[in-house]
Amino acid sequence: MQKTHRLALAALALLGSTAAFAQSSVTLYGRVNTTVERQKVGDSTVTGLFNNASRFGFKGVEDLGGGLKAGFQLESGFNSDTGTTDSRGLFARQSEVNLSGNFGMVRLGRWTAESYFATADYVSLHNHDTGSSADAFYASVMRNQFTNSNSVAYRTPSLGGLTVEGAVGMHEQTSGGKNLYDLAANYNLGALALGAGYSKLADSNQFALRALYTAGPFMVGAYYQRSDDWNAMSDTAGAVGKRDNFRLSGAYIMGASEFHLNVGRANSYKNLSDSAATQYTVAYNYNLSKRTKVYGYYTRVNNDRNASYATGVAGADFSSLAVGVRHNF
Repeated sequence: MQKTHRLALAALALLGSTAAFAQSSVTLYGRVNTTVERQKVGDSTVTGLFNNASRFGFKGVEDLGGGLKAGFQLESGFNSDTGTTDSRGLFARQSEVNLSGNFGMVRLGRWTAESYFATADYVSLHNHDTGSSADAFYASVMRNQFTNSNSVAYRTPSLGGLTVEGAVGMHEQTSGGKNLYDLAANYNLGALALGAGYSKLADSNQFALRALYTAGPFMVGAYYQRSDDWNAMSDTAGAVGKRDNFRLSGAYIMGASEFHLNVGRANSYKNLSDSAATQYTVAYNYNLSKRTKVYGYYTRVNNDRNASYATGVAGADFSSLAVGVRHNF
């Protein structure tokens, strides 16, 4: 009987130990971001309510012991102006499962390309690169705007401030398909943060470099991108040839106030003359709390005769005067 009791106590102790290792947590998060805008395309003007990449999601992590963790993230987009869901699917923004530890992280699923986060998004200081003031020139070289499905990725642990992630997006066709390759690097040096990104899909590719410097209340950032045979105006592959584009951004933080200015320039594609364009945005944000801000901005895209950034109409310029509210939860 005593032996049986000892075995039972040992089993309970083992179960208790396993439960201690298998601690997990799940978080609901999201953002509601809506603007009232007066937009102008060429000579046509419209006033309305616009969604700015509102989303909600679930993310969680389980401690498996020995430094090993399992995690997941599911993220869905919705239209805050109408209440409708993302037409691409329930968790089209992100759907991944991962394992992480001292070795780094292995990711499986669908997510926004890390090359974009490491470059263009990192210096989008105003409205997180959403809505009508979003960067109109960045060439994503993805199958689905900035997002790619069927991906396998490995991210290194921090190596003296440097992290690198490489991903392969599998085409999942019996013949004729091409895998997508994406590579990103981030290097933090205190006030200076550097980044680089490269992606390739068939004959299309892009390479970008980024820097962001913070000095007290001032933030100054920039990125430069070189793309080849990817038409950022229509977000499709095509024999448009090489193109250079860059963006400069700056912010001044004074208490709850944020003052923003950014300017972008896309040069003409090699095989498409008069396809250059310029974009600039002036914005003011006021933080009502850590999670809620109100803001206003004016943004404008000036297109050359054969450019159609932000409009879809060659030669037509775009502008928007907007006020909005963004709430994170």
